[in-house]
Formats: sequence, structure tokens, C-alpha cells
Amino acid sequence: MGIQTEELIDDTSRGSSQSSSHLDERGRTQSSSQLDERGRTQSSSHLDERGRTQSSSHLDEREGKQVATHLDERVDLGLLRVATAGSVDDGKSTLIGRLLLDSKAIFEDQLEAVEATSKAKGHDHTDLALLTDGLRSEREQGITIDVAYRYFATPRRKFILADTPGHAQYTRNMVTGASTADLGLVLVDARHGLTEQSRRHTVLLSLLQVPHITLVVNKMDLVDYDESVYAQIREDFLAFTEQLQVPAVATFPISALVGDNVVETSDAMPWYTGTSLLEHLETAESADLFEAKGDRFPVQYVIRPQQGEHRDYRGYAGRVEAGTFRVGQDVVVLPSGVRTTVAGIDTLDATHDAAVTGQSVTLRLGDEVDVSRGDLIADAEHAPEVTREITATVCWMTTGTLHSRQKLLLKHTTRTVKAIVDGLGARLDVNTLERDGEASELGLNEVGTVSLRLSQPLAVDAYATHRATGSFILIDPTTGNTVGAGMISGTHGVEYSI
Repeated sequence: MGIQTEELIDDTSRGSSQSSSHLDERGRTQSSSQLDERGRTQSSSHLDERGRTQSSSHLDEREGKQVATHLDERVDLGLLRVATAGSVDDGKSTLIGRLLLDSKAIFEDQLEAVEATSKAKGHDHTDLALLTDGLRSEREQGITIDVAYRYFATPRRKFILADTPGHAQYTRNMVTGASTADLGLVLVDARHGLTEQSRRHTVLLSLLQVPHITLVVNKMDLVDYDESVYAQIREDFLAFTEQLQVPAVATFPISALVGDNVVETSDAMPWYTGTSLLEHLETAESADLFEAKGDRFPVQYVIRPQQGEHRDYRGYAGRVEAGTFRVGQDVVVLPSGVRTTVAGIDTLDATHDAAVTGQSVTLRLGDEVDVSRGDLIADAEHAPEVTREITATVCWMTTGTLHSRQKLLLKHTTRTVKAIVDGLGARLDVNTLERDGEASELGLNEVGTVSLRLSQPLAVDAYATHRATGSFILIDPTTGNTVGAGMISGTHGVEYSI
């Protein structure tokens, strides 16, 4: 993006261009001093190693640094998926509303509607939570029930924000929102400290292998910005996450309602010397940078037109869930174990040499291979394990219990198979992190280690290495409702092979 003229040149003492370098009617430098598409001065007017313009047009050192800073801020760091977590009324929706408002991501009519609703409800402030709590029942009760997704961008990054509910009975919705997150924000009310639900959500973020977990101590304005309150909550949280073996945790004291330390740092907390929360979000690494070895492509659909110029065409449509597939690459089709090569990669209007993670494409294979929906095409050198027996950490999401010998449906990538609960290894206490090895069942929102036997073989990875092929959902075969979510930790029994 080109830099605005006023940042580089003015008509006073800040290095104005003379003679052969002048401004046209659109504010662009002509002749020997021009700006290229990246904002750099060309020809006889250029920047030296200290950021100063030489020859006929020059900038002082301060201006050179301003130019460099501006260019750094324009670097696009990609997409970051963020999920909120924490107990009810900790201010998750208000925080997202504040981020949207202060980053200029709200249309005027949206803000006017929220202001009008806030006034009608008798509030003396704009209720920013209304920007995400859109359901009638959510607005009536002042709580979040379903997961709400909001999208916004800054000059440095694009974001998808998942506002998840805090009530215990909606924990399953929180799991849904956090399952694809790169970063989890655990909000804690400064007045109440860590609660059972705060701990439960932190445990779930850890089990879901969310790469970054960030503590946000909200409502600091209600405790008079007391540093000791923040310090105590921070100490308790770090001690808890240490037991979960969570890597470095960032912590922030904020007031989402007022805006302290959300987009800009606040003078109300002079004892806090860190960055704003938004700056932290802008610089956090996305999950793509933690990708493990091995390419994964679950087949969604077999394309066989059998007519016209495509009479002999056979392609396998799906999305690349991990890695990069390239033409000529050796691959294996699972669970059959047949090896072949990638003959071509197609999209609707073009052919490609490669397909990367997250891209939906059609793969053509070099041999006539029996491939159908539910099969997995993988890197031949780093193939997943094929098995009929798995061990997984399961979050149970329904009022009925999970127990031994229970029959369920298990959906893994694009394949659905019958499953039976072989046994319950242990039930996790989310408060003490103790494991009850004598437990015989899991209740609503409980987490435990479960062994499952499958009617058909699946190609699986450990969730810690591959999210897509290491996770699954459990379905009630009678009602069709999703009753649980699982993260594969390993396999047991004899490996299946054809």
C-alpha cells in the first residue's frame, strides 16, 4: 500500500522536495523522485540504510523511522481464530463488542440500533454485548446461549471471533466454538476470581490443544484498578495452567466496558507496563505454524461426469486438512492401503501444481483405485494408523450418561461408523484435575478417557499432532443428536490391515 504524501513530504522544514521533484494535483511525487507500489522513493531520490532520502529529496532520521514503522504495521499476519471462555457474566460478549467498536469494525446503523436498545432497557451506557447476543432469549436474559461468530480486520491481521456461552449447561456450545481456535481468551471477573466454570473452560481449551491460552482479568474498574487483585488472580491461574502443562500464558488486566487496555493501553493502570490486548492478538502465531508432518485429504465426493469431454474423468473432491499435496507426489489411500500418485489437482476453473491446508480441490490419481466418500488420501511417508479400536478423551454433552457397552455412531472426518463403548478409563475432575479411575459413567459436561470399538476401520492420528484426523463426534443413533466430542489419544488392540 502506498504511503500518504503528508507522511513523507510537506512544504515546511521536513525535507520538502525541490526542483526536479514536485507534487502533481493528486499528491504524487513526479520526475526524479517517485514512490513505487511499496511506498519507497525511487530514482535520484531514495532511502539510505538509516531511512533518509538522498539527492534532490531527503527525509530526516525521524521521518525514516516513521516510514519503516508504517510499513511494518501494514504486514498482513494472516487469519487468527479467537474463542472466548469463562464463567457467565464475566464480560465475554462485551469484550468482543469493545474490540469491534474501537477497531472501527461496526457500521453506524448497527451502533445506533445497539444504543437505542440499551436506552430502552434503561442502561446508562451502551451495552456492547448486544453486538454479539442476537437471539431474543439472549437479550431478554442478558446471557450468551449459542456461539456467535464475528469477523473484523486491522491493518495487520484478520480475525474470526467466537463468542461462546459461559453457563455450564451450554458447555457443549463452548467446545464447538473453541474446537477450531488458534487462541483462547479466558475471561475472569476481577471481583470473583477463578470459578469452577473458568477452570472447566481452561481444561477444555487445554484438551482441545488450543495453541495459545490468554488470561483476561475483566472489570478492573469495579475493583478500583487494584493491582493486588489482578496479581492474585494471575498467580492462581498460572498455578492451575502449570498443572495442565500449558505453555507460556499471557495475562491482561482490562475493563471491556470502559475500554481500558483493550485496543489502547490505559492510564488508569500505570502499574501495568504490557501491551494492549489487541496488539497481543495481532502478533500471536496461528495454528498453521504448528502443523505436524503428514498430508491429509478426507474424500467427500467422487466426481465421475461420464459424458462429453469428461467421459473418462475421475476425481476425488474434498478439503486439504493438513499439509500440501503436489502433482507427482506418492500417496496412500486408506483404509485399503493402496499406493498411487497424485496425477492432477483441479478446481472449478483451473488446474494446479499444489494444494495447501484449507483449500478445497479435486485430486486425480495416477491409477484406477477404488476410492469412495470416507476414505483418506495421505502422504505415503507419514501415513496415519488404521485401526478399529481407539482411546480418546471425550466431553459428554447430553443429559443422559455415557456408560460401558453403549452403542453410538462415530463421525470421523467424512466417514460415519458404528461404535460401542468398550470401557471408561477415568473421569477428570476439572477443579482438582484428579482422575477418578473407579468411575463407571460420564454425565452432562463431564470429561473422561474412553475406549471405543468400531465396526469399520478408520485412519486416525493423535489429536495432539493432527486436529482434523484426531477428532470425532459421537451421535445418538436413535435421535441423530450429537452427544459427545472426542480427541484421540491413541489406539489399542491389533492394528487393522487389509
